[in-house]
Amino acid sequence: MIAAAPRLALYLDLIRWDRPAGWLLLLWPTLSALWIAADGFPGWHLLMVFVAGTVIMRSAGCCVNDVADRDFDRHVKRTAERPVTSGRVSVREALTLGAALALVAFALVLTTNPPTVWLSCAGLAITLLYPFAKRVVSIPQAVLGVAFSFGIPMAFAAVLGGRDWGLQSVPDAVPPHAWGLLIGNAFWVLAYDTEYAMVDRDDDLRIGMKTSAITLGRFDVAAVMLCYAIHLIIWTWLGRSLGLGLWFLVGIAAAALQALWHYSLIRARAREGCFKAFVANHWLGASVFAGVAIDLSLR
Repeated sequence: MIAAAPRLALYLDLIRWDRPAGWLLLLWPTLSALWIAADGFPGWHLLMVFVAGTVIMRSAGCCVNDVADRDFDRHVKRTAERPVTSGRVSVREALTLGAALALVAFALVLTTNPPTVWLSCAGLAITLLYPFAKRVVSIPQAVLGVAFSFGIPMAFAAVLGGRDWGLQSVPDAVPPHAWGLLIGNAFWVLAYDTEYAMVDRDDDLRIGMKTSAITLGRFDVAAVMLCYAIHLIIWTWLGRSLGLGLWFLVGIAAAALQALWHYSLIRARAREGCFKAFVANHWLGASVFAGVAIDLSLR
């Protein structure tokens, strides 16, 4: 029992248990989509599936990402002491833990319906591709944007696809505006993960890693702000077209004010400011969700 405690601590460090910002960034847009799809509270079953599934899949993604990046991470000061990179957790251990977590998440999805299950498989494939995209794609954050937004169509499928395990198709369960929300959310991911990449720009340049912060060069700050704007414009337009009203707009306005604050943090491109902006992004997502949830509850 005593011997197992240090291993547990390492595993918790591996899945970033003490850094919830990562899964919160995934959770808020997923919950917003869940509420919109259900036209209000979606029920305890779906809420539990998506909250638990989000936390578990983000944890599994950390395991895969750290294995894929272990040879790069040892050259970056911020990541050099990660459990896999430092050798305290073996590659086999990390992959086994990641696979076990993914299976638990899949078991949760199996309690929904076929369209959601099929979408979860697609989402998993994109999640597994992302760590390797950093080697070949100039802006790998775009791939992460899709991966981190896939909870949105899954939420719509879970609500609108029903519980019948007969033949159902994804297009029937996921309306066009769900894909529009995914696109809008992907721009938000591109914004905050570029801020994250700005933290490690010097190290990434030295080791040859491809990131949006490097590709965008001196236009990085402008691109981040443009992505924030596109995200909020798309979500505002789709939200209004779906009948969301004043409280939704209040949530969007709160998110916009936070984006402006982030500009003040990243404009000097200092590591501390960029990292602070990245971590604080979950409050932006929380503001949008609060606007959606309050608006729908007061109808």
